[in-house]
Amino acid sequence: MTEPRISFEFFPPKSLQASFRLWETVQTLAPLGPEFVSVTYGAGGTTRKLTHEAVATIQKNYGLTVAAHLTCVDATREETMEIAENYARSGVTEIVALRGDPPAGNKTFTPHPDGFANSSELVAALAETGKFNIRVGAYPDRHPEARDENSDVEWLKRKIDAGASSAITQFFFEAETFFRFRDRCEKAGIDAPIIPGILPIENFDSVKSFAQRCGTRVPGWLNDAFETARRDDRHDLLATAVCTELCTDLLEGGVEDLHFYTLNKPHLARDVIHALGLAPAMSIEKVA
Repeated sequence: MTEPRISFEFFPPKSLQASFRLWETVQTLAPLGPEFVSVTYGAGGTTRKLTHEAVATIQKNYGLTVAAHLTCVDATREETMEIAENYARSGVTEIVALRGDPPAGNKTFTPHPDGFANSSELVAALAETGKFNIRVGAYPDRHPEARDENSDVEWLKRKIDAGASSAITQFFFEAETFFRFRDRCEKAGIDAPIIPGILPIENFDSVKSFAQRCGTRVPGWLNDAFETARRDDRHDLLATAVCTELCTDLLEGGVEDLHFYTLNKPHLARDVIHALGLAPAMSIEKVA
């Protein structure tokens, strides 16, 4: 089994306290040698400036390859491509191109009259510049807006055909969910790498709420396990074990990349990576 590449997702801070948490997260996880790290947009594109500042700071101060999220929400094509050009000018050549969530208060996505209608249009425009390595999102569980499970595969193929080099999935809780999705993608002719997105469970109630919003299925056994763990005050121990087992199953199934959604809380992701035996020996001393 080849040692996998790891990567992390961060989100930009909106307060001084959140800034401290982000930089602690980066300092804790950078020594683990990630292939890249990504920085998100807020819902509705609300953190564009903060995202740009966080990307620039991480790249400059930590020497990491940073992939900046870029969405279609609430912006013209010209405005969106100017953001991309600003990234290119500052040396950022990795983009995670997404349609994006609707602004607060809106249940569905409505394209800007002069904006990109969807993520495949955004990918095509970015690819045409020749300046970026473009990653996109993928959904092993059915996206809430998808008409059926094949729709998610069809949309991913459009994005890959438009110029994306790889995809990062939404989080899921069972390896078979990913494997079934991977099989459907291969059958559809998608040969680009599909990177599983891993969400270590810091707070099970919050994760369940998040899963409901994005269409991720929560297995009954997982709910029962965390109910028991909560009574026994073993939540963190169970969270580490569940995430480690999921990653192990994925690696045994041929996965070569693992992308961790950190929520700017690094310690559980770090513990899982150590449990998998993936952390370089020198990094363990640095982050302990």
